[in-house]
Amino acid sequence: MLAPALVLVATPIGNLGDLSPRALAALRDADSILCEDTRVTGPMLARQGITTPLVPLHDHNEAGMAPRLVERMQGGTRFALVSDAGTPLMSDPGFRLARAAIEAGVAVSAVPGPNAAVMALTLSGLPPHPFLFGGFLPPKPAARTAELGRLVAAERAGLRATLIFYEAPHRLAEALAALRDGLGAARPAAVARELTKRFEEVRRGTLDALAAHYAAHAPRGEIVVVVGPPAEEEAPAADALDAALRRALAGGASLRDAAAMVAAATGLPRRQVYARALQLNSDQTASTT
Repeated sequence: MLAPALVLVATPIGNLGDLSPRALAALRDADSILCEDTRVTGPMLARQGITTPLVPLHDHNEAGMAPRLVERMQGGTRFALVSDAGTPLMSDPGFRLARAAIEAGVAVSAVPGPNAAVMALTLSGLPPHPFLFGGFLPPKPAARTAELGRLVAAERAGLRATLIFYEAPHRLAEALAALRDGLGAARPAAVARELTKRFEEVRRGTLDALAAHYAAHAPRGEIVVVVGPPAEEEAPAADALDAALRRALAGGASLRDAAAMVAAATGLPRRQVYARALQLNSDQTASTT
């Protein structure tokens, strides 16, 4: 068996004690280490006395560098690939290079280790399998709503999986509110923060409770959101639909725009949602006259 020319090496997500002996050996033995940010990886390697040269590989240069790196691998160069933290390729750069190497017949291997998504799943108290890792939700509301609409449609078609997302701290409250509106206020969930670090925290509750908590308490650190699967009998309740429409209307959206947003978030037909929005508006008008 050929020695791998590319080794994907998992690194700590916080606690440096989680860097395994195999990971250290792979980093020392490589000709160069491909890393997301030399300012993050450099100090970690310095603490371990590792002097292997670093080569930046990130979202902005990966596509252009991949062919040249594969050519060097074919010529005998051995690379280790790391991300800033955790397992490479999991919402981090490296997939395009790994795929190009595999397609070129280059031997690729990996050193397993820390992964925030899996750790959060095991600590959440939610069903561990099946699970669906969604990476980061889109930061823009319209794209995020559309993405949640696709998940709702998949659940309507039979998907029963625990969902896992990464999220930035400044977007957490907004993301939880979108998950609540799209998946249901009573859906069980957990927010894992600063895993393996001194201030590690896992907060469990419904999406509604978690959204309310983080709207009032701004979080810090690296965050993973875990959402439990829908109950077998779960279907969008009328009161949940009404609540989502009222929130959209209270935010200043027109009837048509509110219906479009809620339809995308819930997976319900737009015509059905618009009809309900008209009824709510009519009821509200009647109650104030």
